[in-house]
Order: sequence, then structure tokens, then C-alpha cells
Amino acid sequence: MVDFGVPPGLDDLDQVLFWLCKRKHVRHAQQLFDRVKGEIRPSVKTYSILMRGWGRIGEGNESRKVFDEMSERGGCVADVVAYNCVLESLCKGGNVDEAYKLFGEIKSMGFKPDAFSYSIFIHATCEADDVQSAFRVLDRMRRYDLVPNVYTYNCIIKRLCKNSKVEEAYQLLDEMIERGAKPDTWSYNTILAFHCDHQEVNRALKLVSRMEADGCQPDRHTYNMLLKMLIKIGRFDRVTNVWDSMEKKGFYPSASTYAVMVHGFCKKKGKLEEACKYFEMMIEDGIPPYGSTCEMLRNRIIGLGFSEQVDILADKMERSTSCSIQELSSVLRGNRTNARVKNEERYSSDMESDEEIRYSKQYHQYQQLERNLSYKTSSSNVIITSN
Repeated sequence: MVDFGVPPGLDDLDQVLFWLCKRKHVRHAQQLFDRVKGEIRPSVKTYSILMRGWGRIGEGNESRKVFDEMSERGGCVADVVAYNCVLESLCKGGNVDEAYKLFGEIKSMGFKPDAFSYSIFIHATCEADDVQSAFRVLDRMRRYDLVPNVYTYNCIIKRLCKNSKVEEAYQLLDEMIERGAKPDTWSYNTILAFHCDHQEVNRALKLVSRMEADGCQPDRHTYNMLLKMLIKIGRFDRVTNVWDSMEKKGFYPSASTYAVMVHGFCKKKGKLEEACKYFEMMIEDGIPPYGSTCEMLRNRIIGLGFSEQVDILADKMERSTSCSIQELSSVLRGNRTNARVKNEERYSSDMESDEEIRYSKQYHQYQQLERNLSYKTSSSNVIITSN
């Protein structure tokens, strides 16, 4: 810009800092800020970008330094977003006590916390396995008529289920509906994972029915956990019912759901025929199987002395219109090196249900952070918003 005679402005600085921090090059962002802050007067938005950047890499103390500099600098008044940035950064860096202390100090200065301010401490206490403290924060939110978002409620539900307090999780689910924080799929799936891990068939099926009645459609994680449990305990009649209901509701199984069926039936005595049936259904639907699914089915078939069935299935794969399925026929024949195995294989059915929940949680966490502290970029500026 300078080469073309256009001096950079504050919006340009904010945009550069934002993208550096987003890619976790926070030290470079700080160095740039320190170099130009004498020429370009930073705003509270600029400081907030840096504070959140330090928080993203767990450097709460550095975030506090930025906050202190902003407070000491005249003409730059912190807003709720800036306060939330430093509080969240301190908690992420493990300095929860300091965050509480700062929270008290800024409240005495007239700062009015929003729902996200309190949610920061709920997440921190849940991470520390301190559910009672999380409920104390939740009680304070109720007194101030602040409603946590779904992600915050889900954080508590997950911790309750990990501590085997599933009845309290149900109570929280009821509260979400009453207070207008509509539970999402993750809310139900977390409790469902508990029932499936404890092989509570009736409660699991009842929860899925409630989930649908509440207007929340089951996803692949829901069905995968449910089918995996039912196959494991030998409730094959229920497996068929669930599978048929999926089709009636318009849910189309993916490779992971088919993998649950094939892997599960391969592990059950006398169920090789069912494993082959679902494998063939997957091929007919044009869905490339995971390499691990091909290998497990192959090993099971050969182990039972039906090696000719491997050739029959591999021939069907080679006749598929899908190039990926054609390539995977080599894996079924025992030649893995000649096939490109799907990258998504790490999400196959041999994953534990809690690992699937962690995958879902990471998505929701990213989504919620972007929603509560979003930096909307355009070609000319960066806008920070907060709930």
C-alpha cells in the first residue's frame, strides 16, 4: 500500500492482526502491533483481537498484559467484548482464580457482564471437573435473568454424564426447553452415549423418541451409537427396527453407519451373512467403504473358510460405477497398497462413542466461539460482535 502512496489505516492493521492471530502467529501479530502503535492509534477492537489471539494459544498472562496496556492508554474504553476476551484468555491459560479476581474488579467499575461472560467460567469449571461451581455460576445467571446458550448447557451436560449424574443431565435438558435454549443434537447425543455405554436399551430408545418429539432430528452419531450398542448386546430385532425406521424418516446411512453394521456383525458368531448383506448394500448404494471395513470382512470370511465369497464381493466392487469402490476391491482381495484408502477412515465404526462426541464437541465449540466473538472481515475492515 505504501508503494502506491496509500498509507495503511487502522482497519488494515485490524485485518492483518486478525488473520495472523487466527493462524496462531500471535507473537508476530504482537510484534507488528508494537512496531506501528505509535503511528496508528489502536482501538478497543485492535486490543480485543490481540487478547483473543493470545487466548487461542493459551497465553493468558500475555492477554492480561495487552488488557492492562489498553486500560492505561487514554481514549480507549473497554467494552464487554474486550472484557470477555481477557477473561476467556485467562481461563484458557489456567489462570481461573485471576480471572475471577479481574471479574470482580471490573464489575465494581460498572462493567455489566453478559451471558457469555458467565459462560466463560462455566466452561472453565467443567474442564476442572467442578460441576458444583458450574451450577453456582448458572444460579447467578438465573438471578440476573441471563440464559446460557446451547453450547454452555451442553458443556455441563457432558460433565454430568461423565460423572454418571444422568438424572441431573435430564433436568438440565428440561430447563433448556423451558428457558428457550432449544437442545441440539449434541445435547441428546451426550446423554445417549451414556445410555449406550451402560447398555440401557429402553432408556436409549426412549431418549431418541423424545429427541424426535422435541423437533431435533437424529444424526449419524445418534444412529451409529444406537446400532452399535444393539448389535453388541445381541438385540438384532431392535437393530432391524432402527434400520427400517431410518429409511422411513429419510436418513441415508453413510460409510460410518454401514461400517457399524459390518464391523458389529463380523464380531458376532453366526452373523457373517448379515455383515456381507450390509456390505453389499453399501456397494449398491455407491458408498465407498473404509479400508478397515474391507479388511475386517475379508479376514472374517477367510477365517471361516469361505474365501470364494471374497472374490464374489470383490467382483461386485469392480463392476461398480464408483472409481473409489473399484479401487477398494484390491483391499478386499488383500492388496491394500494398490488402493487409495479414504481419509475419513478415522471416523469408522470402531471409534468409541465418546470419541464421536469429542468430534461433535469440537465442531460446536468452533461454531459457538465464532458466534459469540465473531470477526467479520471484508476487504476493508474487521468487525467484532458479541452476544
